Amino acid sequence: MATKSIVIIPTYNELDNVGPMVNAILALKRNFDILFIDDQSPDGTATEIEKLQAKHPEQIHLEKRPGKLGLGTAYIHGFKWAMSNNYDYIIEMDCDFSHNPSDLIRLLESCESGVDVAIGSRYCRGGHVKNWPLKRILMSYFASVYVRIILMIGIKDTTAGFKCYRAEVLKTIKLDNITFKGYAFQICMKYAALKHGFIVKEIPITFVDRIVGESKMSTGIFKEAFLGVWKMRKMKL
Repeated sequence: MATKSIVIIPTYNELDNVGPMVNAILALKRNFDILFIDDQSPDGTATEIEKLQAKHPEQIHLEKRPGKLGLGTAYIHGFKWAMSNNYDYIIEMDCDFSHNPSDLIRLLESCESGVDVAIGSRYCRGGHVKNWPLKRILMSYFASVYVRIILMIGIKDTTAGFKCYRAEVLKTIKLDNITFKGYAFQICMKYAALKHGFIVKEIPITFVDRIVGESKMSTGIFKEAFLGVWKMRKMKL
């Protein structure tokens, strides 16, 4: 029986990116379905996705939420949707092309070979970052160092948001206990997978800063991650 893979992509004001992203994913040599989670984008992103759905009704799916509720809750919504629809491999990625769609195949093949969580990593050997100022690269890199020390984990890119999960991982983690919205969510998911004994592997990627649209980074998101790692150590995951 053929396995099913789906890419979950949260959107907020990604009108110019959803069409090119769908075209790029559907052009790959492996089959991926796509689930967009849109938080009432005022720029008409959801309407554009619905047009794409009409062209590819079997592969493109859309869940619309009532407002901007945070990245973490969007992914958890998507994970539950994907599990209820019996997907075997569930991938999360950004819509802004900072994650290269062609790397989806490498992440999927890593999980197919026995890895439970494959991480598209900027900071493992072979990983790179393009178009970021040095200050932001250093902040991101040392944030991961901080996380590794506090949580005592060996993952180099702890805040990475480009990951492939085997469905069993998401069925095991207590998703309802994870309330983080930004980078802390990404950290917590990796930490939870390791706590449950799953095999986590970093796959080197080149991360490219978005060309179209605005970054969702904020001081609040950074603060949540900085303080959240201490909470994770006591959470039931």
